[in-house]
Order: sequence, then structure tokens, then C-alpha cells
Amino acid sequence: MTEFTVVGLRVLREVAAMGSFSAAAQALGYTQSAISRQVAALEATAGGALFTRTNRGVRLTEAGAVLVRHGAAVLDQLAAAEHELASRAGRGARRVRLGGFPSAMATLVPRAITRLRGIAPELTVTLREGTTPALLRRLAAGSVDVAVVGAELDRVTREHPELAAEWLLDDPLLLAVGRAHPLATAASVTPGELARERWIIGSTDSSEPLLGAWVAADWTPEVAFTARDWAAKLGLVAAGLGVTIVPGLSAAAVPDGVLCVRIADPRASRPVLLARPASATTGEPSQAVVVALRASAAE
Repeated sequence: MTEFTVVGLRVLREVAAMGSFSAAAQALGYTQSAISRQVAALEATAGGALFTRTNRGVRLTEAGAVLVRHGAAVLDQLAAAEHELASRAGRGARRVRLGGFPSAMATLVPRAITRLRGIAPELTVTLREGTTPALLRRLAAGSVDVAVVGAELDRVTREHPELAAEWLLDDPLLLAVGRAHPLATAASVTPGELARERWIIGSTDSSEPLLGAWVAADWTPEVAFTARDWAAKLGLVAAGLGVTIVPGLSAAAVPDGVLCVRIADPRASRPVLLARPASATTGEPSQAVVVALRASAAE
């Protein structure tokens, strides 16, 4: 009887995240045939397909999504065990595992790491990018030491009492438009002015914290295109095919053909938090990362 393996679960997670066998192979340092063999072995054990193959890559089946979810928990627990064993043996005591959602990884986290070179040059920081729910799970499992997440403070403290969280900043949600768009020269826009726009969104999942179209209570957006990749979304915006939302943390990275406009509404923002285990102390190496992140956010 075949069994799921740790290597197989790691391959599954990477393929699901990258959307293709070739990209996963490059990220893991494997050959594409090795990735294919691992997935085939997983599918044989699972008793069915884990991915649907398309000409644009692969997508998880329902069975694949189930295995990714449970496999992530297993891998996080193993990473936590490895970290604890290394600490007990006196190894890896100056290593900090820092997580962040994509927008934070673009600006806030790099600035913090630059600061760390001055205040704690002996630290080794490893990065883990992910969605806010995934990062909170990793913190709770002990596979990440500190994370930057986008969520309401009271929700995090209510749903994760084992974690300590603090406010870092409020990240404004900006309207991204092409340079020829009528709103491109506006200092700001109101929700009512956005009701007739054609939107380019990142996901149709209403549970996404950043759906892609900032929606007021009295209208529903007309969706022109759905594209997960930021470069694709902004390319469509630059071509004048619709508008989208850009987090303030990512505004500096928009291409030349796109302009960002402020949305004049207090709901058009999201809180950015720093979270870590409630048991963490100021004497741990992660405290230096906390100090650097606070300073980076203050900028």
C-alpha cells in the first residue's frame, strides 16, 4: 500500500502555489519529470486526479484542495519541530522566519530587512509569503516566528488567542486607472463615481480580503476581466480595459501606463498588523525583526 510522503506533500504545495509543474520544479530545484513522478505517486495514493491540466497550467481539483489543506498542516508542524529541535541543540538560535502577504513583501518587509542589517547583522531572516489566513495558521503551528498580515485587529485576537497582534499601519486602497482614463487627473474619487466602471478583479471569491473591486453598499461592480496575476491586471488597466484596486503598499511598483487615485471613503483601506505567538518574549531574536518592522511602517 502506498503512502503520502513529505517530499510529495511539498511538491503538491509548490505546484498548487505556482500553477505549473515547470515553475514548481524551478522553485524546488527538481527536474520537471521528478515533479511529475511525485504528483503521479500522490494521485495513485489519493485514488484520483489532484490537478486539472489546462493549456495555461494546472488547477487543483476538489481532492487536490483537500490534500493541500491537510498537507500544509503537516508540513507546518514538521517545520516547527525542526525549529524547536535546532533551538534546543543550540543551532539556528539567530534565525528568524518572517512571513508576509504579497503587498507587504514588496515594500514593508524589504525596508525592515535593510534596517536589520544595521541593528542585528548577525540575524538570518528567511521569508515565507502567503495569504493572511495561511500566515496566521503558520504562526499558530510554530512554522513562522513573525508575520505581517492584513486583517482587523479584533478579529485576529478573537480567532487566534494564542497569537499577539499589534497595528502597524492603515494601508489605503487606491483606484488604478490607465493614463487616458477620465479619472486619471482626479485628486480623489467617491464610491458613487465608480459605480459605472468596468472592473478587473483578482478573484470572484467574496471571502478574499482584497477582492479586486472595492464595492460600495449600493452598487455591484461590472466585471470585465478576472486575472490573479498583478502584472496581468495592471496590463489590462494600462490598455484602458478597466480599473482595479491597488494597495497603497504596492503603489510605487505600478507600471508607467497606470496612475493611482485616492478613494475618498474611510472604508477604502485595510489595517496591516504585526503578529507573532503570544508566548514570544523581548529577549528572542524575533524582537529585532519586530523593532525593524515598526520602524519601516512608521516611514
